[in-house]
Amino acid sequence: MQIPQDQLKRALDKSGLIGRDTLAEIEEIAVEKKQKLSDVLLSSGKISEPDLRRLEAQVLGIPFVSLAGAGEKIDFATLSIISEPIARNHSIIAYKKTDQGLEVAMMDFDDLPTIDFIRKKTGLKILPRLTDTLSIKTALAQYKKNLKAEFDEIIQRESISIKKLEDDETGASKKELKKMAEDLPIVRVVDTLISHAVLQGASDIHIEPLENSIIVRYRIDGILRDAMTLPKNTAQGILARIKVLANLKLDEKRLPQDGRFKISNEGENISFRVSTLPTYFGEKAVLRILRENVRGFTLESLGFHGEGLERIHMALRQKSGIILATGPTGCGKTTTLYTILDMLNTPDVNISTVEDPVEYQMNRINQTQVKPEIGLTFANGLRSLVRQDPDILMVGEIRDGETAGLAINAALTGHLVLSTVHTNSAASAVPRLVDMGVEPFLMVSTVKTIIAQRLVRKLCTVREKYFMGDLELKNLAKLIDLDRLLEVLQQEKVIGPKDNWKTIPFFRAKKSDECEDGYSGRVGIHEVLQMTSTLRDMVLAGKPHSEIEKQAKSEGMLTMIEDGIFKAVLGITSIEEVLRVVSE
Repeated sequence: MQIPQDQLKRALDKSGLIGRDTLAEIEEIAVEKKQKLSDVLLSSGKISEPDLRRLEAQVLGIPFVSLAGAGEKIDFATLSIISEPIARNHSIIAYKKTDQGLEVAMMDFDDLPTIDFIRKKTGLKILPRLTDTLSIKTALAQYKKNLKAEFDEIIQRESISIKKLEDDETGASKKELKKMAEDLPIVRVVDTLISHAVLQGASDIHIEPLENSIIVRYRIDGILRDAMTLPKNTAQGILARIKVLANLKLDEKRLPQDGRFKISNEGENISFRVSTLPTYFGEKAVLRILRENVRGFTLESLGFHGEGLERIHMALRQKSGIILATGPTGCGKTTTLYTILDMLNTPDVNISTVEDPVEYQMNRINQTQVKPEIGLTFANGLRSLVRQDPDILMVGEIRDGETAGLAINAALTGHLVLSTVHTNSAASAVPRLVDMGVEPFLMVSTVKTIIAQRLVRKLCTVREKYFMGDLELKNLAKLIDLDRLLEVLQQEKVIGPKDNWKTIPFFRAKKSDECEDGYSGRVGIHEVLQMTSTLRDMVLAGKPHSEIEKQAKSEGMLTMIEDGIFKAVLGITSIEEVLRVVSE
């Protein structure tokens, strides 16, 4: 939806929402940053989004509707006329059905193809109304609430049926377990648990036996949350069903087992990595959810920016060398490497990977799953890949000296190698490789860039604005160089040249109907270490990682905590969330 800038300026002037002097300043910033006037108005906090959208609706001569009020509950029959994926992807909500037609609230009034699609599908006259982001998010949350209630009802109903089936099933044999796993109530409960987790955006499902019940927990945005409690009698059937799906041994309950299975959900292929473990009260199962169709990530969308982003692009232009991603399990290392692979994936190069597991399937890339039980380890897989005439190699993880040595040799012989190492920071990857037996002179010849990262939760639209006081600034100064970061913020034009830490607005999480804890989704915070000549000399001299990090900072590297505060200044996350993640 394009609104002529001069019309918007006239409307703002007449409305009195902001002063003329302020409007002139905002206009100057918009011209300087080559951004839309409306975008700068919102990012600067000079006007709220609902006020701006109302004004835009007035300029366009169309109705504005807000769906974010406390009493704004949409009838589920009307809401579900437009399916949740279409509503989410196109920011369009069906909220009222009358004799005149279907009233829909949307963000983009020019999205005619979507309006036409809904008109043909429903056979109704579509009456578009302009709305704001909060209204869309509030309405989208209603899909989840209605479906959660529906799922809870299904599970409770089917659990009663399971009890009747399982009264005499204690100590069930393999044949009885297989029959139990195929019973309709068990199938429905497991399918519902999985569907509910996918809808919630969970990354893991934990099914944990207690003394008198089973607790189901979902990991959402990195935090485990209780999802539901099931009767104890459902345990055998649920575990048997999961084992059938993952092709595991049904009657093996004393040893851990690992498996996989795949489903298709509304056109999206989803893989599940299954792990079972015997515990005191019975078997526990954890299902890792891997969305295979995840595409379209860019380094910018992952949270890279400024000098760090330039350093990665510079490394990708090299024909040989090693790019390392470091961090703990679940910090997004694999997603970062897949995004880099996607950028490098052109018809003129041969890309091969050896992974454990293959998390995302990518076209034109030869992906190999390690199988240690038959001798296909990272090291053996990498040996074979080098003989496959590759240009670019990805090794899922460097775990030992043998794999590290092979990766170094591959880089020395003209290949670009991508891999991961489990360390807490970029600089600490250097002593980790040395501990594995890599010679420092070989490391500095091959390692080009080291990326360290964590994932922080993103704030929802509803949030609490505040300014830092003297005490908060004093505490923050103990962790980062405030003057240096302020200079970076000014260089990237995130803040004005005259701004200081006391004039920069920050935000805290605020609970709402849209977000239970004030956060939704995650974004990366990073540090990108480039192996310069000075750092090479320090590595060869055996300097500790603390000195290497200090020198890298003097050469322009933002640490993860500094990058986190940078994103807090942008309003993406909160300082509390950054400190929680970095201190873990």
